[in-house]
Amino acid sequence: MKTTFGRRTRILAATTATAGLVLVAGCSSDGNGGSATKTAAGGVEVVKAGQLTTCTHLPYPPFQSEIDGKVQGFDVSLIDLVAEDLGVKQAIVDQPFENFKTGGSLNAGQCDLAAAGMTITEERKKNVDFSDPYFEATQAVLVDKKSGISSFAGLKGKKVGAQAQTTGEDYAKSKGLDPVSFESSDAVINGLRTGQVQAVVIDYPVVQGWLKDKANAAAFEVAEQINTGEQYGFTVKKGNDKLRDAINKAIKDAKADGTYKKLYEQWIGPYDESAASASPAAS
Repeated sequence: MKTTFGRRTRILAATTATAGLVLVAGCSSDGNGGSATKTAAGGVEVVKAGQLTTCTHLPYPPFQSEIDGKVQGFDVSLIDLVAEDLGVKQAIVDQPFENFKTGGSLNAGQCDLAAAGMTITEERKKNVDFSDPYFEATQAVLVDKKSGISSFAGLKGKKVGAQAQTTGEDYAKSKGLDPVSFESSDAVINGLRTGQVQAVVIDYPVVQGWLKDKANAAAFEVAEQINTGEQYGFTVKKGNDKLRDAINKAIKDAKADGTYKKLYEQWIGPYDESAASASPAAS
């Protein structure tokens, strides 16, 4: 996901009780001019009293996007479970992906965690601590049905799009392609729709949700689904073991009691059991 300079940080509603969004300059104060760290249930420290502040980069459906003035999605719903366990509400901050991928937002106390359909990589582990994997992800080659492209191999010599600073872009480059970079998943798909590119390499769950629309499915298709071994994780500041443990517990409980399956079907589509079978992250 591409860094967006000049974009104002936004706190967005993530719960039913709080609709709409509020433009803010930052989120490290406690609302009374102070900046003291607060404590939630279980001794988990939070940057703002009464809430679990989540950094993300919008839009990234079906994991997080604004719907009817409220940020919703699979990631949002899972972190709501964490917030509930901690006795607080979730608040979402929209930022450039680079800000929290590098740990900058977490280290600056702008948010407690990041949730953005983020692939766990060794490089990113140098800057942040990941939760246990919560989703098995694959890449997809999305094309116009009239393109004649039937596989990833068919992209050679074609104009290909990808979302900047994502593993999809990295994968395309690793295979010798020179993809056109787009700032968001919406922009990537719009680039394909408007003919700026002939195909895109993008996370399959994003495509899966987009193709639910009958008009989209009538004109576009997945030429190939590529298993790159990717797993998504939520991130916290290095050493924030209490919050990471709370996130891992919520994920484990949701998988055990059927909540994960219910949310998967709500936001992504027909339940794929392999998506929930990701092994715990190495400590």
